[in-house]
Amino acid sequence: MAGIETALEQFIRHQSPEKLKAQAPHRPLPPQPHNSFLFLQGVSSPFFARLAKALRAIGQRVHSINFNVGDVLYSAGSRHGFSARPDELESFYSQRFHDLNITDLVLFGDCRPVHRPAIALARRLGIRVHVFEEGYFRPYWITLERDGVNNNSLLPRDPDWYREVGKNVPRYDNGNPFKLSFVARAAHDVLYHSGGALNKLCFPHYRTHAPFNAAKEYAGFIRQGVRLLFAGRRDDALVTEVARERHPTFLLPLQLDSDAQIKDHSAFANMFEVIDHVIASFAAFAPGEARLLVKNHPLTPGLVNYHRITQALAKQYGVADRVDFLQSGHMPTLLSHIAGMITVNSTAGASALLHKRPTYTLANPIYAMPGLTQQGSLDDFWRHHEAPDMALFRDFRNTVIHTTQINGGFYTGCGIDMAVNNCLDVLLAKTSRIENFL
Repeated sequence: MAGIETALEQFIRHQSPEKLKAQAPHRPLPPQPHNSFLFLQGVSSPFFARLAKALRAIGQRVHSINFNVGDVLYSAGSRHGFSARPDELESFYSQRFHDLNITDLVLFGDCRPVHRPAIALARRLGIRVHVFEEGYFRPYWITLERDGVNNNSLLPRDPDWYREVGKNVPRYDNGNPFKLSFVARAAHDVLYHSGGALNKLCFPHYRTHAPFNAAKEYAGFIRQGVRLLFAGRRDDALVTEVARERHPTFLLPLQLDSDAQIKDHSAFANMFEVIDHVIASFAAFAPGEARLLVKNHPLTPGLVNYHRITQALAKQYGVADRVDFLQSGHMPTLLSHIAGMITVNSTAGASALLHKRPTYTLANPIYAMPGLTQQGSLDDFWRHHEAPDMALFRDFRNTVIHTTQINGGFYTGCGIDMAVNNCLDVLLAKTSRIENFL
């Protein structure tokens, strides 16, 4: 396996759409105590490789575990492969934690099957757990928290805590901008999954956390691209109509079925159940002049035709003339004119609050609390909805950014360099930024 891993690493150095050579941090750090970091699965990009190199440059020990060929391609170095059965993971981690004298665990996403036993064991052993995730306030922030993110976050759901902490943290804008590139993100994803054909040989027992294999997803993206081409003009016309505010319009932004926010942190199995639940309530309790827009997720692979599902459910509940579907659409314009948003736990909810829109959540995201999101039932929300307390939202946003967000990105060279430089102090701190205020 070592020979295969070496060959794959040589391949990625020449084929990656991003330069994988890690840069030393722009801001030099003083000598640090020697910690021992263990990297598990990361995002599909060179981010973990560059972060590992930056940690080594300041004297830290860094190891990594590869679970599939994609992990090998984007390895953080000092590799340890796991190719046994999933039920052997806990004993494998126990041995590695002991042999490598691990003090810190680093991973992306705390709900992946390969991460859960590691996190549980690390907590029992007093090993610090650093969890990366997409940003709570995008596009120029990423998330880095201790122990867990989203529903597993240590962030309280107490408005008074944010009001108090908000007095003592800086005011944050949108962060320093950097180049964003969907092409770079897609290219990394393709490259990460391109080695999947070798998984049966190198990692025979690996099972992905994704619901579909890469080939099926990429075929779906092609179909979705065709849908977007035909839907653009109609979607723009719908957004323009909403902006005229002729009717109170509510927005339901869809999420990905594969997202841990849905699979692990909600009562819904998929978006079909969400659409059905929302349209049923809308039909029974919304004012007769109200409209509902269901908006597709911008990164959907298009494997499920939610447009057709929305139309069928709207017809079933007798509101086909008041429910529309958007494949695309300018989100800031929508958020400036809608009467309210219904979401499960999407980061779009935080954007709605930023635009002073009444927001109802169907799960328990970090922003679901009195004063920010509507309390009570969805049935009541259609007729009785209140705008968020913007003073509380400012305290909430500043506190969340200060305690959990890193200015930078995962997919472009400049964004990765910024993120690596900005998170080193956080990884080396003895206590988390949230714990400093608890």
